[in-house]
Amino acid sequence: MKQIIALGGGGFSMEPDNPLLDTYILAQAKKETPKICFLPTASGDAENYISQFYSFFQAHRCEPSHLSLFRPATTDLEAYIVEKDIIYVGGGNTRNLLALWREWGVDTILKKALEQEVILAGISAGSICWFEEGVTDFGDTFEPITGLGFLKGSNCPHYDGEAEIRPVYHQLIAANMIQGGIATDDGVGVHYIDGEIHNVVSSRPQAKAYKVSFENRLMETELPPEFLGSG
Repeated sequence: MKQIIALGGGGFSMEPDNPLLDTYILAQAKKETPKICFLPTASGDAENYISQFYSFFQAHRCEPSHLSLFRPATTDLEAYIVEKDIIYVGGGNTRNLLALWREWGVDTILKKALEQEVILAGISAGSICWFEEGVTDFGDTFEPITGLGFLKGSNCPHYDGEAEIRPVYHQLIAANMIQGGIATDDGVGVHYIDGEIHNVVSSRPQAKAYKVSFENRLMETELPPEFLGSG
């Protein structure tokens, strides 16, 4: 199975006391001690972000590691990536993320990893990157961006977390500047298997995902998630 889990927001960096989304990701590897590797490229390999990753995952049954393109621990990036069970991509600057990956050939390596059934996951920029297109912030504005195309359509994270992003996403789709796609509130993950939505999950009771399209008029269809908590 080719699995991608796209988080609109949440996870260890936004909800350090709410492990629901991250433990869901770990569970998909179906291994007692999965190997999970963090790619903090979009943040410029921010030390605090990397520390947050280890602080969370070292407390859970897994083997955490990270890959820095600014200080790579190995010259064989492909071997390092494809031997993992899960690749977890952090948030930050989507444009810089994609530019660096393409320069280093990480985009090609990640496609190989996906084909070898390594689970790809990520939050914010680490969600947008898997799709054909997405909406990303650029200074004080938002703009469309071309992703890796592992998933069809476009993606818009932080749908309820940034006041300006929802109307901008609507405008871009209505103007045919990007194709329709999936929007996710903070605290929501969309789990794809072989390119199709398998499950929608949330760490927050009221958080949702949406299918957004334009067919003579803008259409926004709610995708109610499975709340991973109790109550």
